[in-house]
Amino acid sequence: MDKFIEIRPYDDDEIRPVLDRLISNSEFLSAIASFYSPKLARMFPSLMRTAARHKLRGQLRGVHDVETMQHVIAHYMDKMIEDTTTQLTHSGLENLEDRKSYLFISNHRDITMDPAFVNYMLYHAGHKTLQIAIGDNLLKKPFVSDLMRLNKGFIVKRSHKGRELLKSLILLSEYIHHCIDTGQNVWIAQREGRAKDGIDKTDPTLLKMLAMAERKQSLSVSLAKLHIVPVSISYEYDTCDVLKAEELHEIETEGSFTKTDCTDIHSIVTGMIGFKGKVHIAFGKELVISSDDPEVIAADIDTQIFQNYTLRDINFLSLERLQQDGLSLQPKLRTVIEAAEISESSRIAFEQRLQRVDPKLHQHYLRSYANPVMSFYSA
Repeated sequence: MDKFIEIRPYDDDEIRPVLDRLISNSEFLSAIASFYSPKLARMFPSLMRTAARHKLRGQLRGVHDVETMQHVIAHYMDKMIEDTTTQLTHSGLENLEDRKSYLFISNHRDITMDPAFVNYMLYHAGHKTLQIAIGDNLLKKPFVSDLMRLNKGFIVKRSHKGRELLKSLILLSEYIHHCIDTGQNVWIAQREGRAKDGIDKTDPTLLKMLAMAERKQSLSVSLAKLHIVPVSISYEYDTCDVLKAEELHEIETEGSFTKTDCTDIHSIVTGMIGFKGKVHIAFGKELVISSDDPEVIAADIDTQIFQNYTLRDINFLSLERLQQDGLSLQPKLRTVIEAAEISESSRIAFEQRLQRVDPKLHQHYLRSYANPVMSFYSA
C-alpha cells in the first residue's frame, strides 16, 4: 500500500495516534460541541470544548482499528438521523451480491452526508462499508482531513496542474481498481462539486479517469471491472439549499463566487445538523456497459439516477410556483403538476419555508427543487 500512502485512508495502526491528535485539537472540539449543543457552545465555548474532550475520550477509548472506528461513526449517524430526519428508507439492496465489490456512483447534493447515508445503509445490511473519494479542496483544515481519512476516505487531488495532475489521476484510478480487486466497496460522486441547481449529471471525464489504470484496454472493459452501481440520494429538504442559491445568485450577478476558508466547513456542518425531512437511498442495478463512448455510459448512469429518484411535495410545489411565475412547461409536466396530490399541510410548510428565503434567491432556490421533477420525467 506504500504506493498509495499519500491518498489512502488511515490503516489500523494509524487510527489511535490520529484520534489522540484530534482529541487535542480545539477547532475540532468546538465543532463537536456545536453538533451536540449549539446554544451552549456559543455561550460557553471553553467549557463545552472541555466537555467534548471528556466525552470523546470516553467514546473513543476502545477504538484501535478501522472496524472499531466504524462502530463509533455509526453511533454518531444514529444521533444525526434521529435529530435531522423524519424518515430514512432504502431500495435496491437486493441488487447487490454479498461476495462482490462495487463502485457506487451517486448524485451529489451534500459534501459528507451523501456517502455517509450510502455507507450507513450498507453497514446495517451487512455489506462491506465504503472507501470514500474526497476532493482535496475540502481538506484545508487538518482536522477535516484526519476525520475523512479515519472514516475510510481517500484523497482526490484536484489542486494539481499539468503533468502532476495527470500523474495524480492515474494513481487515483489505480487505487480505485485496487480497492475493487481487493474486495473493497468504493463511493465517488458523479461529478466534481455538488449539484447546486438540482440537476444530477454524470461527468464523462470521470469515467475516462476511472479507466486510466488500464489504458491498454477499451473503456468498456476497464469500467466493467469496477462493477459500477448508480445510486440516487433523495433529500426532502436540502439543508444547504439557501447557501447554494446564494452562490448561484452571486455567480449570476457578479460573474463569480468568492469562497473563504470557512465556506466548505460551513456547508459540511450545515449538511450534518440541518433538517432533512424524508431521505431515500436507492441502489440501482450494476451497469451493463456496451459502449466505449463515455457520453453514452454517463447517460446510462444518469437514467438510473433519475428513475430511482424519490420526488416529494416540495419538488412539485416548486415547479408549480415557477410555472405561476412565468416558466413555460411542456404539456407532460403541466399534467404532472395538475395530477400531483399535494396535501394542505405541505402547501403551508412550503410557503413558510419560501417566506424565510430572500426574494432575490427565489428563482435559484425553486429551481433546485423543481429540476429533479423535470429530470425524472425526461428520463
